[in-house]
Amino acid sequence: MIGLYVTALSLKDAAEAQLRRLRGDASGVTAIEYGLIAGAIAVAIITTVVALGGDIKNMFTAVGSALNSASSSASN
Repeated sequence: MIGLYVTALSLKDAAEAQLRRLRGDASGVTAIEYGLIAGAIAVAIITTVVALGGDIKNMFTAVGSALNSASSSASN
C-alpha cells in the first residue's frame, strides 16, 4: 500500500514538472498568431474580390467592346 502511495506521489510530481515546463513554452502561440494573420489576409482578399468582381468584369467587357469597334472601323 505504501508503494502505491509513493508511486502516486512521484506521478504527481512528474505531472507538475511537465506542466511547469509547458507553461514556459511560447512557440505554439507564435504559430497561432501567424495562422490568424494569414486567415485575416485571406478573408480580406476574398471580400475584395467578391465586392469588386462585377465592376472588374464590366470594365473588361467595355474595353473589349471598344477594341472590337475600333478594330472593325479601322478595317473598313
